[in-house]
Amino acid sequence: MTFILMTKLTPEVSKQVKNRASAGRDWLEQVKDKCPEVKFISHYALLGEFDFMDIYEAPDEKTAAKVSMISSINGAFESQSWTAIPYKDFLKLTKEV
Repeated sequence: MTFILMTKLTPEVSKQVKNRASAGRDWLEQVKDKCPEVKFISHYALLGEFDFMDIYEAPDEKTAAKVSMISSINGAFESQSWTAIPYKDFLKLTKEV
């Protein structure tokens, strides 16, 4: 399954821009350690409501929830995990309704 993690950092963590590379590596290592089945597709820094967007593959919603929780314990003020359906699969679903 494909998931999108949207993360907004706390104001305190956001101010620590110079530590961002180190903090990002630490977060990624924790995810790899706690959720070795997760395969990251891409990472983005955003200018808007959220600070980061990570697109990844995980076997189920429980694993996606763990990824969100790891973000929260690493300074995320808010983290949302969204399920993403490939467009061609979405089109197949439209024929079923």
